[in-house]
Amino acid sequence: MLTNPSQALIRNSEIYQQQNVLILNYEADTFASQCLESARHVTALAFDFNHHQTLLPYANDNLHCYFGHQLPEAIASKKFDSVIIYFPKAKPLMGYLLQLAAQHLDVNGLLMVVGENKGGIKSIAKLTPEYFSAPIKQDNARHCLLYTSYLRHCAPPLLLSDWVSQYALDTPQGQLHICNLVGVFSEKRLDQGTELLLSHLPDNLQGRVLDFGCGAGVISAALLKANPELQIECIDINAMALASCQLTLAANNMQATVYASDGFNHITGQFNGIISNPPFHDGLTSTTDIATQFVKHSAMSLAPKGIWLIVANRHLPYSDTIATYFGKVNVPAENNKYKLYLHEH
Repeated sequence: MLTNPSQALIRNSEIYQQQNVLILNYEADTFASQCLESARHVTALAFDFNHHQTLLPYANDNLHCYFGHQLPEAIASKKFDSVIIYFPKAKPLMGYLLQLAAQHLDVNGLLMVVGENKGGIKSIAKLTPEYFSAPIKQDNARHCLLYTSYLRHCAPPLLLSDWVSQYALDTPQGQLHICNLVGVFSEKRLDQGTELLLSHLPDNLQGRVLDFGCGAGVISAALLKANPELQIECIDINAMALASCQLTLAANNMQATVYASDGFNHITGQFNGIISNPPFHDGLTSTTDIATQFVKHSAMSLAPKGIWLIVANRHLPYSDTIATYFGKVNVPAENNKYKLYLHEH
């Protein structure tokens, strides 16, 4: 099933007929594969690891699939006839995507931007830099807008440092230097949930520790500040989050293993600790399912005598799920918005 933006692109397939196409920030569908019915060759770069996993089984000689915040070094200088951008849910990421697209187009190369009417795409004219022509509305279909533009002249080189905000963050473990790329959720102060978590870290944490949904690396950096001996693994599905986490660790002279994982699907072995402010929020229909899977897989991945500590919105129905998979539920701390859940094997 194609998403609405993908359906809008299929309607306009004559635009990329017989072209060598680069698709940026694609969604959880197989449009890139169906695009080959018109395009000559497609390269697809996912910023979401789950979306990458959805498309990967369709890869072939004419469809190359990658995950990350930019194309691999070996093809980083490659040029395409046209670039398609799916307008991101995190609007600040759009500027980065436009500059990335410009790196892969020759002058007069075609840019297509597609997005849901309610998703911010109507602001595309204000967001488009001067090295592109003014975007022209090509189609309005499936509750989506499709715009086209052309690269007028070469864009400046893309430097990650231009897209990162850096700030000092006070935590219960001491001051940390945080690096946060556009498109990654962050506040320049410790959010309430993470503060509650870091204020109640167990003293006996040791060995291999998983930071699930690491974001910009705040929790991992705090853990390493408290105990540099920990072997921390930081996972996330967001390419910009993983890059931010690596920058944060480097800025604090810390080391951890940072990699993409869709839930627990890409980790191996067991952990002595699983610490998380899980990225689940109210209002998502799948919140309960995702939370259940998270707790279930946590229980399977926790080593004997391991420590499991998460903070969650107190309205989320965690207690029963934790009782099902872990048995005993401890709530060592809570406030009017969040609860800490602790299990020690």
